[in-house]
Amino acid sequence: MSAAGKKAICLYFQVHQPFRLKRYRFFDLGHDHYYYDDFSNESILKKVADRCYIPANKIILDLIQKHKGKFKVSFSLSGIVINQFRLYAPEVLESFKQLAETGMVEFLAETDSHSLASLKSKTEFEHQVEIHREMMRNFLGVETKSFRNTELIYSDQIGAWVAEMGFKSMLTEGAKHVLGWKSPNYLYCNALNPRLKVLLRNFVLSDDIAFRFSNKQWSAWPLTADKYASWLNKLAPKSELINIFLDYETFGEHNWKETGIFDFLQHLPGAILKKTPFKFMTPSEVADSLQPVSAINVPSPISWADEERDITAWLGNELQVAALDKLYELSDKVKMCNDEQMNKDWEYLQSSNHFYYMATKFFSDGAVHAYFNPYETPYDAFMNYMNILSDFEIRVKRCFPDTDEQLQIAKLDDLLKEKDKIIEQQAAEIIKLTKKTAKAKPRGRPATKDKSKTSLKDLAHKLITESGNTQPEVKASTRTPKRTTKTTRKAAPKRAAPKKTVKRVRKVKK
Repeated sequence: MSAAGKKAICLYFQVHQPFRLKRYRFFDLGHDHYYYDDFSNESILKKVADRCYIPANKIILDLIQKHKGKFKVSFSLSGIVINQFRLYAPEVLESFKQLAETGMVEFLAETDSHSLASLKSKTEFEHQVEIHREMMRNFLGVETKSFRNTELIYSDQIGAWVAEMGFKSMLTEGAKHVLGWKSPNYLYCNALNPRLKVLLRNFVLSDDIAFRFSNKQWSAWPLTADKYASWLNKLAPKSELINIFLDYETFGEHNWKETGIFDFLQHLPGAILKKTPFKFMTPSEVADSLQPVSAINVPSPISWADEERDITAWLGNELQVAALDKLYELSDKVKMCNDEQMNKDWEYLQSSNHFYYMATKFFSDGAVHAYFNPYETPYDAFMNYMNILSDFEIRVKRCFPDTDEQLQIAKLDDLLKEKDKIIEQQAAEIIKLTKKTAKAKPRGRPATKDKSKTSLKDLAHKLITESGNTQPEVKASTRTPKRTTKTTRKAAPKRAAPKKTVKRVRKVKK
């Protein structure tokens, strides 16, 4: 526990509205390059704005003014939803600006397209985060200090990358299989870089609001603000930090106004401040005020999705894996194209929702996936996405029709250059060996210069010939063909001469 004995509650809302791709048939490939169902996207966003964003933002703003600095919340808005607000509901973006101006709301950074880039490419991941940070500066006038990855996806490695980018804290799921006996109600730090503070979601308390609030079969129904505050108060003696992380659409969209969800939101801050020792803090304030109790070890990625709290919601079957792999195979070529529209399509095709629609889960998880899914089957979602991706690949290849050939030629040139270096090194060794052999010959014996020299030249010739670079030998043979022939004829009697000379010397010694 921190020295000051502070107890904090962090209330965070994710704001991301899935957008739909239009029905794209195989015969459209190479002809139709517009992939979005604008009518559905506009109508859905306006519906959710009327039911959730506008009334909920008004309540949050009123609560901030009412409690005079004691009520604080945090949001993360994906780049995609910001662009949709700009197109279809600018009044919603304006209401978020008003919240930012109060100073009581922290806006978190994330990937621009709510993507799975952190699972595939560090370079693309960092690129999208920087794009999103710039959007937050431009449209909300805020500087982001804390980070929330797509669907709370987190691992030790991802956390280390986030720390390198200068963030103070990061949000993720308090998954049972990661925590074991530990409690999510404390502050932790990244296992690879302890400078990054890690806030773990209390999924029981969070899901009580998100999934069980409207369930009349639930033993705790109806849930009131006072009842919820009493649960928090019971946890206070053994807790330092309670993290309630929710989809913002919980208010008005997933739970309609008629369920009493807005009344619950209006009374919750007052009940917590009055009946518990917890104080509202933003993630950055938590990182500055509390000390981590230990590092949290997460070798494999986790998320807040489904019962498993892992990444199988997006990469749980072969369809999803094949689609994601195919998408990121195009990464380098897309960057080389340097086309504005293509870059936009590239980012939108990375949205995690496309892969979420391909999930083949059942039971309670299947019901959650079906709520958002515009496709009849996962296979329909896969085929529609792959048709669009195939057309996108055609456009990329048109930018660089000879890219593959150029890459192959470049690789071949590199191999030839490497061979030339090896040949030069071997030739240098041969010359050194020749000089050493000449110096090492004892006095009194006749020189065998011709024999040794000829064999070393043959070795060098053999090395050059085997390497495939025969140009030097061709030039030599075309210049002096006759000299080579004469030398060969005269060399034969000279090879026998040393033997006779040796016999004569021995006779003299006797």
